[in-house]
Amino acid sequence: MFINKDVESILVSENELREIVARLAGEIDADYKDKDLMMIGVLKGSVLFMADLMKAMEKDFSIDFVVVSSYENGTESSGRVNVLKDVSQSVEGKDLLIVEDIIDSGNTLNFLVQYFNAKKAKSVKIVTLFDKPDRRQVEIPVDYVGKVIPDVFIVGYGLDYSEKYRTLPYVGILKHEIYS
Repeated sequence: MFINKDVESILVSENELREIVARLAGEIDADYKDKDLMMIGVLKGSVLFMADLMKAMEKDFSIDFVVVSSYENGTESSGRVNVLKDVSQSVEGKDLLIVEDIIDSGNTLNFLVQYFNAKKAKSVKIVTLFDKPDRRQVEIPVDYVGKVIPDVFIVGYGLDYSEKYRTLPYVGILKHEIYS
């Protein structure tokens, strides 16, 4: 396997990613069996995870996307969330599942849960590929967690640094000198 020169080490392999996605898909299918599910991807990082999750699920559902920003530079959240692109359809009365690539501070997901509740969603739950609880600033319940990870800067499988490394088929730890 090719390892990018800027990656210190692989944290999650392609095979482990497939296993995580399959497990999460099974849990979500079971929990949303008789519900009107709408998956809302948080762009851009969630796109690969969401696509694989959708393919692994048996349930039929609708999808939409939001673009939000809370980063002033490449690595630290500002704590203030801005909606850059809203969903394109009504969420009223729907059971929403927000699909996120990684949760660290919790600010973005806390904002989105409140935002969609204010739009009268029937329910709002969260699925994340990665959870980084050591970085949490706001406690937020996360309903489906792919993997809890340490406080390291990761890239690949949709996750980026400065719009690079998203296409890596694995998740790797970025060398500190690249982003410092």
